[in-house]
Amino acid sequence: NRDRMVDCMSKVMLHTVVSCWQPFLGLAFMAVFVGSTLGCPSRCECSAQSKAVVCHRKRMPSIPDGIPTETRILDLSKNKLTMINPDDFVAFPGLEELDLSGNVISYVEPGAFNALFNMHSLSLKSNRIKLIPLGVFTGLTNLTRLDISDNKIVILLDYMFQDLHNLKFLEVGDNDLVYISHRAFSGLLSLEILTLERCNLTVVPTEALSHLHNLVSLHLRYLSISTLHPYSFKKLFRLRHLEIDNWPSLDHVPANTLHGLNLTTLFITNTNLSSFPYQALKHLPYLTHLNLSYNRIRHIEGGMLMELVRLRELHLVGAQLTTIEPYAFQGLRALRVLNVSHNRLDTLEKGVFQSPEALVVLLIDNNPLVCDCRLMWILQKGHSLFGDSQPECSTPEGIRGRPFKEFKETLLSYYVTCTKPKIRENKTQTITVDEGQQAMLRCSAEGTPRPTVSWLSPRRRVLTSRSHGRVTVHNNGTLEIKSAEVQDSGVYLCLASNSAGNATLMTSLAVKSLGSLYANRTQYYTDPSNTTANGTTGVTLGLDLKTILVSTAMGCFTFLGVVLFCFLLLFVWSRGKGKHKNNIDVEYVPRSKSNGTNVDSAEGQAGPRRFNMKMM
Repeated sequence: NRDRMVDCMSKVMLHTVVSCWQPFLGLAFMAVFVGSTLGCPSRCECSAQSKAVVCHRKRMPSIPDGIPTETRILDLSKNKLTMINPDDFVAFPGLEELDLSGNVISYVEPGAFNALFNMHSLSLKSNRIKLIPLGVFTGLTNLTRLDISDNKIVILLDYMFQDLHNLKFLEVGDNDLVYISHRAFSGLLSLEILTLERCNLTVVPTEALSHLHNLVSLHLRYLSISTLHPYSFKKLFRLRHLEIDNWPSLDHVPANTLHGLNLTTLFITNTNLSSFPYQALKHLPYLTHLNLSYNRIRHIEGGMLMELVRLRELHLVGAQLTTIEPYAFQGLRALRVLNVSHNRLDTLEKGVFQSPEALVVLLIDNNPLVCDCRLMWILQKGHSLFGDSQPECSTPEGIRGRPFKEFKETLLSYYVTCTKPKIRENKTQTITVDEGQQAMLRCSAEGTPRPTVSWLSPRRRVLTSRSHGRVTVHNNGTLEIKSAEVQDSGVYLCLASNSAGNATLMTSLAVKSLGSLYANRTQYYTDPSNTTANGTTGVTLGLDLKTILVSTAMGCFTFLGVVLFCFLLLFVWSRGKGKHKNNIDVEYVPRSKSNGTNVDSAEGQAGPRRFNMKMM
């Protein structure tokens, strides 16, 4: 019995041990089985769930052995690979993502990825590839993302991407690229996003880009292109986003550069533009976002952006902007965001906007703002308009440096005011200058804000500081007429205006004509009161005694000279009259008749005949 009990207890203990360790033994056998089927190269990290093999930064000189055939994601970045051969990846037909970036690859053999029909992402970034021959991407029919940036590629050959019909994203930047063949992008039927940056291109590859009929976003950054030609982006009918950034040599955008595009977003930043590209933007009625930051645009003229009816956001940060004229954003009913921070603006008037109440965000910080009545509409609108970027006043002295959010109603009524312009010389002036001399008509005005001065000429022409040529208006209000002419005479009206009102001053200019013995100069005297209904000024003509005497004398001298010349001809003719014979004797012999008969004997004996002619 005792032996039976011992034997029974032994069986019970053995059963207990087996039942307790059975799960652990199962896991051990499962691990051995999985390890034998997947495997993992030494020094690499593998994931059985995602079927990924990561050999990042392992200093491998070649593709390691032991990579499972069912691998989908393979990361071989930051190693020492020098070349890719056609048989390197033939054992991994299920590969979907391949990262070969950060190696020292200098050449990729044609057909290197020939069997990878399932691959959708390939990165060859940051290698030493100089040329990609035809056939390298053959077989990658399902590839959607390709990155060949940061290499030493000099040229893109014709049809080098022709098999990538499903490619959507292409990175080509940061190469030594100097030329893109006209058919280099042929076959990229599905490409949506293209980035070209940090290359040696000197012109936009218009012909090459024209094959990308489904391109949506084009990013052109850090290029040395100095000129944009008309129709530079032709046939890109689906292009919606265009970025031109860091072109330091670009100083002008011609009128038809963007013609034919249906852009919704346009960035032209960090260039040498010195004026707002009004004409180029007229062809973009669907534009909603415009960024012209970090250029040298100093002025925005009024009424020049009326075609941008869908524009919602306008950014002009750090553009050296000094003036935004009234009605500058006329027609922009959809404008919600305006960012003009970090400029040189002293004010932003309400009359600039079509719908100022529709603004949601207004960023005007880091500008030398003059806090007067022109900014009252902004101060009363609320501080939420500025977000965290609160603008500050540069003047007047009492509120200098104070952010807008600190202004109370009493403070506004005391400091934020305007005064009507006042012209110091408030009496009508009369200025007389000689013809050809310089004429200076002065009009100095003061007021808050500083008044702008313009002039009205006798011919009703408005003269401003933008007028160029012989007549200019200086910043201090002085009208300068270089080399005055007689027709400049008349009454000029100076108009000084600001937000509080206007002031005027009349100045009469008389230009004296310089008489000459050889030219008949006519003086024009303009009567300011003699004005017709259509605004034209009457002109009277005056002749002085000196002009009449000179003209009479010159006529007499001409007549006497002609008479004297006629007498001289008669005298010469009469002197030679007696030296010539008046009579001429003519002798002739009659000819026989043509029929051969003889003339009669009387005529034959008579001999030659003679007659006399007298010269009359």
